[in-house]
Amino acid sequence: MAERPKLVLAMKPDVLDLVLPASLRARLDSLADVHPGLVTDPADPDAADALANAQVLLTGWGCPVLDAPTLDRMPRLAAAIHAAGSVRSHTTPEVWARGIAVSSAADANAAPVIEYTMATIWFASHRALGTAAEYVAGCQPAFRRRQGADGATVGVIGASRIGRGVIARLLTATAGFRVLLADPYVTAAEADALGVTLVDLDDLCAQSDIVTVHAPDLPETHHLLSAQRLALLRDGTSVINSARGRIVDTDALTRECGTGRIDAYLDVTEPEPLPDGHPLLLMRNVLVTPHIAGCQGSEVQRLGAYAVDEVERWLKGEPLLGGVQAADLSRIA
Repeated sequence: MAERPKLVLAMKPDVLDLVLPASLRARLDSLADVHPGLVTDPADPDAADALANAQVLLTGWGCPVLDAPTLDRMPRLAAAIHAAGSVRSHTTPEVWARGIAVSSAADANAAPVIEYTMATIWFASHRALGTAAEYVAGCQPAFRRRQGADGATVGVIGASRIGRGVIARLLTATAGFRVLLADPYVTAAEADALGVTLVDLDDLCAQSDIVTVHAPDLPETHHLLSAQRLALLRDGTSVINSARGRIVDTDALTRECGTGRIDAYLDVTEPEPLPDGHPLLLMRNVLVTPHIAGCQGSEVQRLGAYAVDEVERWLKGEPLLGGVQAADLSRIA
């Protein structure tokens, strides 16, 4: 009888039951011999045997960094399946150098982020924050001063999987949005196929009613929305960031929002979280949410289901749908 593959779990205990509820855990147990505990500390002597025999590592939030010393403890490891989005925080070049297959459940995590972004786009198109502030102050905004979504120009920064999902939703919306895209990796032909107008980032900032950020966190995207570019935004523009806080210059954004001339919807910030009493937390034209756009609560099992499917595909010798190559890290989150 063929040996059952050995699989080790490596994620925070407090998320395990959410990511792998009983039904998914039973399915995983049917596919492999699963280490009964969580191996989040590779130096734990109790983990030695499990790590030494592990062929598959099912990772999640809280997994160890897969550097050379850690991988030396897992000589049989052939696949690292991540039941979350970005693999940046735990993978190293050594993973690919050893021929280990890497997969991410980023596709499963994208849908909630797209929904969050669309919700904020609808709020932004109606300038809901400013209107709500007036209402709280006892003023019912005059009908002629109210805004709607029809014909609004939305600038999308980054044609990532989430950026493309947002574009698709915008183009099928009844509002008839005009969609601009800034992405140095997208050609004019690709932009035409997406149904958007390709512009440089400065033009996007100058022309958009709403700017939504979907670029990866890379050295070259640090403060991509700089003070100079934020100054290009027209009065009444809204900035939405559900990507990474480092992409937007927080100090510059604070100054611009402080004048009241632009609004901001921020699911990510730099730093994260913002310190108590930070001006952005106190402004009525700014909404800050605690990095909740991706899978949360009951949605997290989507990540587990995707990862278990990937384990099954790998065991069958099928291509990994969420496969990540070392070269991908230069352009993904």
